[in-house]
Amino acid sequence: MSRFQTLTPSRLSREDFVRVFADIYEHSPWVAEKAFDLGLDARVDEVDGLHQRMADLLLSASHEMQLALINAHPDLAGKAAIQGELTESSTSEQAGAGIHQCTAEEFARFTELNDAYKAKFGFPFIMAVKGSNRHQILAAFEERIHNDPEQEFARALAEINKIALFRLQQL
Repeated sequence: MSRFQTLTPSRLSREDFVRVFADIYEHSPWVAEKAFDLGLDARVDEVDGLHQRMADLLLSASHEMQLALINAHPDLAGKAAIQGELTESSTSEQAGAGIHQCTAEEFARFTELNDAYKAKFGFPFIMAVKGSNRHQILAAFEERIHNDPEQEFARALAEINKIALFRLQQL
């Protein structure tokens, strides 16, 4: 287990804890609030310990709260990315995958797939893109669009928990 590099979560006030961890789960500070409210001990000072707590909170949340969190995520290579409206973490993650280097044809394909995916599933395509490139992301899009809604809902939650772990590892 690795400890956080820049802070000790168990020593933070509720206000500071929520401020630091509010966007680990995209625009969903309720995860950080609930994590703090469970009480802080030495386990939350380990990246994996805090991640497990937060992941469990997401997975035990109501379907409506889970769906709201999924819908808080931006489209990959979508309008928000093009217009510079992503969170700092999302911008960095998408840039790390080379999405900002898409050709016009690739952007068009992302748009087409984003629209088809949302029409089929009712929420955006979620993928933890760290370590992937735009070609791998498009291939995953092409593959996953054929899944059923229950599979994709579960996959979205799993991907969100991966994203959260990557974000926690940066602290």
